[in-house]
Amino acid sequence: MADSHVVTQLLIAHRSGDEGASDRLFSMVYDELRGIAHRQLSFRRPGDTINTTGLVHEAYLKLFDRNDADWNDRVHFFAVTARAMRQILVDQSRAQKAQKRGGTNHRTELSSGVLVADESAVDLLDLEDALEKLNQLNPRLAKIVEMRYFGGMEIQEIAAVLDVSSRTVDRDWHKARSFLYLAISGRSEAPGGR
Repeated sequence: MADSHVVTQLLIAHRSGDEGASDRLFSMVYDELRGIAHRQLSFRRPGDTINTTGLVHEAYLKLFDRNDADWNDRVHFFAVTARAMRQILVDQSRAQKAQKRGGTNHRTELSSGVLVADESAVDLLDLEDALEKLNQLNPRLAKIVEMRYFGGMEIQEIAAVLDVSSRTVDRDWHKARSFLYLAISGRSEAPGGR
């Protein structure tokens, strides 16, 4: 794992206009980005052309091609990167579905069983729709799913990013998983509490 302090310093340097900071940062965190990309690609459909390396590089271009990069620290950077990777895959999936004009949806296994109680098959676009519904009801719960499931972040890291207790994040993580399970299975209900 890249040193948190060094990553934060490189993020600050990038924000301050140091053109080489993004390249130094990328090389320092490359292995961690590949791990995030690998988790993201667990939703890959047969025939998808993007691979781990391609997803990392697409996310890099998406993130560092902007002038408004305002990452606070290492944890925030990885959370934003995980979101960018997920969006790249969702956009690719939507484009393929549109190209096929409503062809059959491919279902992918959620291998870790972390998100849903039984390892049922979930379509990436169904999951994206469920996350959007969750975000409308409770944005914090949606952020927790993005950071925990897609970004592979630990409860304590998420608590630091959101400035809440680890216990709150753990409780919200359980609410979010329950909501997503119900939403994906067609029984959408609002998560308890905010």
